[in-house]
Amino acid sequence: MTTIASVSNTDAYYLLHEGTQYQSYQFLGAHFEERDGCKGVNFAVWAPNAKEVNVSGSFNGWDGSHHAMAMNEGIWTLFIPELEEGTLYKYEIVTMDGDRYLKSDPYAFHSEVRPETASIVTSLEHYEWQDGVWQENNSSNQHLQQPLLIYEVHLGSWKRKEDGSFYSYVDFADELIDYVLERGYTHIELMPLAEHPLDSSWGYQVTGYYSVTSRFGSPKDFMYFVDQCHQKGLGVIMDWVPAHFCKDVHGLSRFDGTHLYEYADSRKGENPTWGTYIFDYGRPEVVSFLISNALFWLDMYHLDGLRIDAVYSLLTLNFERPEAECIRNEQGGEENLEGIAFLQKLNAVVFARYPDVLMIAEDSSSYPGVTTPVAYGGLGFNYKWNLAYTWHTLEYMKKNQTERSGQEDRLTQSLLGIRDENYVLPYSHDEMDPPTKSLLGKMSGEDNWQRFANLRALYTYTMGHPGKKLLFMGNEFGQMDDWDSEGSLEWELLQFEEHQHFAEFVKQMNHFYIAEKALWELDFEQNGLTSLNADDKEDGLVILLRKSKTNNEQLIIINNFKPETHEGYRLGVEEPGRYQEVFNSDKPEFGGSGMTNANMLETQEWSCQGNPYSIMVNIPPLAGVIFKYIPSEG
Repeated sequence: MTTIASVSNTDAYYLLHEGTQYQSYQFLGAHFEERDGCKGVNFAVWAPNAKEVNVSGSFNGWDGSHHAMAMNEGIWTLFIPELEEGTLYKYEIVTMDGDRYLKSDPYAFHSEVRPETASIVTSLEHYEWQDGVWQENNSSNQHLQQPLLIYEVHLGSWKRKEDGSFYSYVDFADELIDYVLERGYTHIELMPLAEHPLDSSWGYQVTGYYSVTSRFGSPKDFMYFVDQCHQKGLGVIMDWVPAHFCKDVHGLSRFDGTHLYEYADSRKGENPTWGTYIFDYGRPEVVSFLISNALFWLDMYHLDGLRIDAVYSLLTLNFERPEAECIRNEQGGEENLEGIAFLQKLNAVVFARYPDVLMIAEDSSSYPGVTTPVAYGGLGFNYKWNLAYTWHTLEYMKKNQTERSGQEDRLTQSLLGIRDENYVLPYSHDEMDPPTKSLLGKMSGEDNWQRFANLRALYTYTMGHPGKKLLFMGNEFGQMDDWDSEGSLEWELLQFEEHQHFAEFVKQMNHFYIAEKALWELDFEQNGLTSLNADDKEDGLVILLRKSKTNNEQLIIINNFKPETHEGYRLGVEEPGRYQEVFNSDKPEFGGSGMTNANMLETQEWSCQGNPYSIMVNIPPLAGVIFKYIPSEG
């Protein structure tokens, strides 16, 4: 059972102001206490520049004058007896200028369902976790050498009830978990869960960093969901948003009448593209707030990882800023030195407490060392989304087959940098957001058969390419239209044979990936990959050799990105033995043409493509075929 420990105010306040208080949620916010035999709630909020702070709520008719707080070291506190769980409250802030307004609690554990904005007195104690086996089995810190196959989900639009209302966390536990596991995924990644006022922001403009969104139920309902995931063998990753926050008046913006959480200089403190405020990473209390929040989700909800959104915007002072408005740091560069220091501190603290957790950077920059440990000068993440891979592969796949000749380097240039970072290869929600079209909608082709074949070929290539994998919901059965975040996935498509075939292809491909060590054990080692004729300008073929750690398992992945077939194609190989076809995206059960290699292939002492031996293979059109090496006996 996870508990919130009692802390000394003197020590806690000191560490908060030093920027080293990493569990500030244990004393800030609303906490049940007993004083002199009287049970009640202690409220505490950081608002050093306020003239007056009161607690206003459903218990006093929203008249804060009855419950004035006292300040010590910038922290306002008040114990109110006899309050019960579920009590609604806000902080009534009176600024030095005499303005008066209501603010939600930055550390609230629960909030009203939007559009209402009050915080709710809530205890996170006394949930009895049953995931001990999961926690014990996931403490090896060997995930770089393990399969990682992530299903990205926006809970609000995965599936809705017939009346259009949301599923609950309990509903998702009953339906979503088994669906994801049946399809072979190792982890589910949930788009931002922290409370947010606007559905269409998808959760990326947060008002309640410590409050799991009430759209789908209570905090303990979400604990139940995570617990069920773990008991059934599924890891849970959350999108986390420390790069910016929305300007809604009840949130963090100008919290005590001053720029408390955001930079005061609007050039640093505002993101004009997103219309949001940027955290002041140089303020110790803000650093404590954010790092405590990261640990909070790991501590209290047992999450297995955080995907950190918009890392590039933390690294530079001039993210999407017009050149005429660019600013410099004290060293004359464009780097946000405080943002970089925050990320390094974040990862150092998180890994010191949770060495096995996943810290994944969504970073579109070329900043070096994102997954290099902090001790060696890096940012300290253990994974980075390879967005360049996504962009280049999709640009290639959009091209008509007649335009692809000589363009294969769009696919293969990523092979040159597999050791630069520890990469996740993502086909995320950004590739489904209108008006970009779904993945299937991006595929070129003269008809639906070619479009599906192209997507199967792309998926097979991605499975063979070094790096962990992520796929956004709906792409596993070939959603046709853009993703509608205010509706539901197009589940009705599964009544059609071509979508049934495609869903079966993705399911079998995922399970094949999990079973084959050669596809993930040496993802970030140069000796785990060899490119065989990897840039054929005429045939449109990209051929990879993947190996396991012991070299006992070898797979040849042949990818054909043109509609022509290749019967009796001679392929050079390194060692003598036999090769067996073990996966083929062109199988009829996947919707393919059925061109396969049914017989075991024996190597011949016929040098080809720089290798001493070769085999003769049949390569179907617009397809990926995988062969497994079986060494010669003796």
